[in-house]
Amino acid sequence: MKNNAFDKKFNNQPSGAKKLPPVDDKGRLKTPNQTEDVLNSILPPREWDENGQYWIQRVSSSPATRLDVINLQEQLDHMLQKRQARETGICPVRRELYSQCFDELIRQVTINCQERGLLLLRVRDEIRMSIAAYQTLYESSVAFGMRKALQEEQGKTDMEIKIKELEEEKALLEQQVTELKAKCEMIEKHEAEQRAMEERKHAEEIAFLKKTNVQLKTQLEGILSPQKKS
Repeated sequence: MKNNAFDKKFNNQPSGAKKLPPVDDKGRLKTPNQTEDVLNSILPPREWDENGQYWIQRVSSSPATRLDVINLQEQLDHMLQKRQARETGICPVRRELYSQCFDELIRQVTINCQERGLLLLRVRDEIRMSIAAYQTLYESSVAFGMRKALQEEQGKTDMEIKIKELEEEKALLEQQVTELKAKCEMIEKHEAEQRAMEERKHAEEIAFLKKTNVQLKTQLEGILSPQKKS
């Protein structure tokens, strides 16, 4: 929404924005008839070159009528709708349009009461500084959140790699356990067969010794029996 309260003037020398006029300890202007200086400090003149001529566009010092205020409101609503400004939440377009509207209201108030206009100017600047601080804080928070998200993503990737390595190590250990179990079963089977073989051999030796013992006993009895008869 462009401010329509500007007077367009032609000048051969540039005229920059002037400083705020001096005020007394009660906040009142020390010098009279400084409305134009106050308006220029609130909304600095626009300067540009066009067709080799230097132009200055200053804020209009014409008082606003009731119809001007109504038109301002209608123009604000029209521009909000035309530029599709959001009704709620953060919206740079809505902020820009309301800021321009507030500047025009400050202009209208300043023409009627310079001190009140300067007070509104302080309010406007304080709001802008607060918004800038919140914006900086928001951007810092977003940057911090993005860094944390990237760190978490990197940590997630590292963790996935670690999990994969551990799963591979687990599979390798399970394979080793399977092989060791098979080897242990083979050893146990071999030991069982060896033990059974030794037990059979031992049993055969015992049986052979018993048989030999019986034979020797029989032979001994046969030798001793004739001697008893004689």
